[in-house]
Amino acid sequence: MNTIPLNTVRRRPLFFRKTADFGVRVFSVFAVTLAVAAMAWILFTVVSRGVPAIDWGFLSNPSKPYGVPDSGIANALLGTLFITLCAAALAVPLAVAAGIYLSEFGRKSKLGAMLRFSANVMMGLPSIIVGLFVYTILVVTTGHFSGFAGAVALAIIMFPLIMRTTEDMLAMVPDALRESGLALGMSRARTTLCIVCRAAKNGLLTGILLSLARVSGETAPLLFTAMFADAWPDRFFSEPTANMPVLITEYATNSPFEEMHTAGWGAALVIMLAVLAVNIFTRIAFRERARER
Repeated sequence: MNTIPLNTVRRRPLFFRKTADFGVRVFSVFAVTLAVAAMAWILFTVVSRGVPAIDWGFLSNPSKPYGVPDSGIANALLGTLFITLCAAALAVPLAVAAGIYLSEFGRKSKLGAMLRFSANVMMGLPSIIVGLFVYTILVVTTGHFSGFAGAVALAIIMFPLIMRTTEDMLAMVPDALRESGLALGMSRARTTLCIVCRAAKNGLLTGILLSLARVSGETAPLLFTAMFADAWPDRFFSEPTANMPVLITEYATNSPFEEMHTAGWGAALVIMLAVLAVNIFTRIAFRERARER
């Protein structure tokens, strides 16, 4: 086997290597600083403009037309909760089952490759297209907007996120655990559910909670499906349902009144704090459990 003598290998001068290293370091610090500064600017803007609107009446009263006193966002908060929980009930079981199939049973199959490719495409699909699709198949056919149609749209957005997260989390489980379960006489399905999924449950729950936080602020799908109403969401399956994203859009951009703009900033602050709380709680809680193990 021919080898190249070390003295014939051309090396870049030390000065150029140090210069390149310094340039990469500076660019990395600049990129991180820019991202943090943008996030801080967003937080400062939302907090400074949203705090004046926050009080107990704002959080406990339903939304009302402009000029009617004691308007709030309670019905929108409740409607967002209903829509998000319904979307989770529709998406989570199917997405977790699909992720288990991709990781444990169809890892190298053609069907698994097709599902994986389709999930990647769906993850990059604009949410407004999902809203138009659900509008066509549910709103047009039934003749009315509804919170359930909005939940279906959010479930479609959640599905590929949870499926790929489930596949990735299960792939991180050592094969030794699978082999030990099979060696004890357990079936492959029981090994997957009782050992593999249990070992990866923290990652699975984290992915589900983060996907919920992501879709809770989606606006475009709900504009075509759930719309908005000033009433309480007591007719979830048959009438337009109040929700926070559409309320923020209507108050902040479609209203000419400054009072409504302030209410929109207050609603944006509430939903931003809720999403941040879910993210922070998820990371802290599951990090502490991992350390305890």
